Amino acid sequence: MPRPKKCRKICSLPKCGKFGPLDGSGQESVIEMTVDEYETIRLIDYLGYNQESCAQQMGVARTTVQAVYNAARGKLAESLVDGKPLLIQGGNYIVCPKGRTCFKRGGCQNENCSDL
Repeated sequence: MPRPKKCRKICSLPKCGKFGPLDGSGQESVIEMTVDEYETIRLIDYLGYNQESCAQQMGVARTTVQAVYNAARGKLAESLVDGKPLLIQGGNYIVCPKGRTCFKRGGCQNENCSDL
């Protein structure tokens, strides 16, 4: 029996959940990215975290972050190269109750988030 998935802590939902080509092409298939995959992209690529810091922020193992990040990068690449729309939704996650203060570099500012 596989081990149950651990919830990944995220600080905020994406501001926009749909991206795609402006010319209307590529509407036949959609790439779906989970919210926790988006969070790894946000933390590592946008905020400059390393995988260890990202794992600590999300409350999971570094190897989990590596797998989630690789999956997210693959989906981004497929969307860009093939001109397919990208939809961010779903996944196994919990949102920090004080997510707005978590957005800054340096980690979650809510001392109770480590308990989530």
